[in-house]
Amino acid sequence: MKLLICAGGTGGHIYPALAAASALQNLGVRRQDILWIGTRNNIEAELAPRAGFRLETLRGGAVVSSAPLHRRIVNGMQLIGSIGAAARHIRQFRPDVMLMTGGYTAVPVTLAAWLRRVPGIIYLPDVEPGATIRLLQRFVQTIACTAEESRQFLPADKLVVTGYPVRPELRAANRLTKAEALAHFDLAPGRPTLFVFGGSRGAQNINRALMGVLPELLRTVQVIHISGTFTWPEVEANAAALEEKLRAWYRPYPYLHTRMGAAFRAADLALARAGASMLGECPAFGLPAILVPLTFAWRYQKVNADYLTARGAAVQSSDERLPAELLPTVQALLHDANRLAAMRAAAKALDTPDAARRLAEVILALGKRATA
Repeated sequence: MKLLICAGGTGGHIYPALAAASALQNLGVRRQDILWIGTRNNIEAELAPRAGFRLETLRGGAVVSSAPLHRRIVNGMQLIGSIGAAARHIRQFRPDVMLMTGGYTAVPVTLAAWLRRVPGIIYLPDVEPGATIRLLQRFVQTIACTAEESRQFLPADKLVVTGYPVRPELRAANRLTKAEALAHFDLAPGRPTLFVFGGSRGAQNINRALMGVLPELLRTVQVIHISGTFTWPEVEANAAALEEKLRAWYRPYPYLHTRMGAAFRAADLALARAGASMLGECPAFGLPAILVPLTFAWRYQKVNADYLTARGAAVQSSDERLPAELLPTVQALLHDANRLAAMRAAAKALDTPDAARRLAEVILALGKRATA
């Protein structure tokens, strides 16, 4: 079977596709029979080749975004123009099935696949579909999703719930003891550990709220902080200005690749945005979270945060409230063993350990029907 993948936008959309591709290889699909189509200026341009997949790129950008109107018009025209390029890649590769997880590149790829009668499957990582998936759901045969709550947004005759596929290399960190995971960061057991992150580019408001309370926080807590590349110079300078005795409890990084699983395993509490990955990665480690939904990200981050909060796995703040709420919220949670234990159990109950295999089997079934 030959598989075409279109998964761009954020890591929360790209990583499930990587997990599904890994599971497909375990089921006999060859790596050379998987083609990834994305854009040159997005994170998939780094992650797909790093995983060993051939990558072809298209031109285009986000149409539903906070960018100026003229930029969105240009992006839309480029996406329309990319349908022909996507069709050429499909004609040459001749896939049996297409997997799409969202992102603006999905529009030309899904339309080109539909025109060439390549059956398609959407995987929806968020609880609520965004504009791209709402637009393209009519052009595919199957829609897989993370949570039962997505049924209210999607056609029942196409829907299958698989859970959120977590990368095997990330999930493997669960085999580490807490002490072993902390040792990856030269940190020691016996002090509560906060893990702060906000995606590959980072979350400026979260970073600045953290820096505002860091000296007081580090008196009792140790922190692993992935700032993202955008505000890394500011975070690095702030770290250098800390007192030496406080800096000993602080581990800032612009980004983590191979040690991301160890950071999840080492942590007692996460502080993050409410992107799709939070629906799978924190549950995989039974990790409670403070979620700060991105204000202008459609509504999907707020819906994700509400889903986790309602089930007792997280609490919420906002960009506006976080500077005042961060310190007391972290201290209250990390020093309340009973509440933290209840949140850990609630998070773990949302985990679907075989989600990647489930999604891979759905893809294989669709591919077999097509070839038959």
